[in-house]
Amino acid sequence: MESTRQSKIARLIQKELSEIFLLQAKSMAGVLVSVTSVRVSPDLSIARAYISIFPSERGDEIVSNLNGNVRSIRYELGGRLRHQLRIIPELKFFIDDSLDYLERIDELLK
Repeated sequence: MESTRQSKIARLIQKELSEIFLLQAKSMAGVLVSVTSVRVSPDLSIARAYISIFPSERGDEIVSNLNGNVRSIRYELGGRLRHQLRIIPELKFFIDDSLDYLERIDELLK
């Protein structure tokens, strides 16, 4: 169960990552990237960000690109959160395929 502090930090990181990706998405035409959720470890050292990507065919490519550029993303996040957090958590990005899963179930039920 998450503590109040973990959930507040997770929401803060989700908001800031969304803004960072919004600025970076302008260079990628035809791709929509959104941060669906962020989970923070109990010691606040690791943040797992779940990313939803449309179109989903480019999901693996974009997540591997994000994981490759995690240092620059963490640096930019640190610049935005330097007054709220003492230590910026280490970032890990994962694909959130819940929308694809829901779509698949919907197709099976029809």
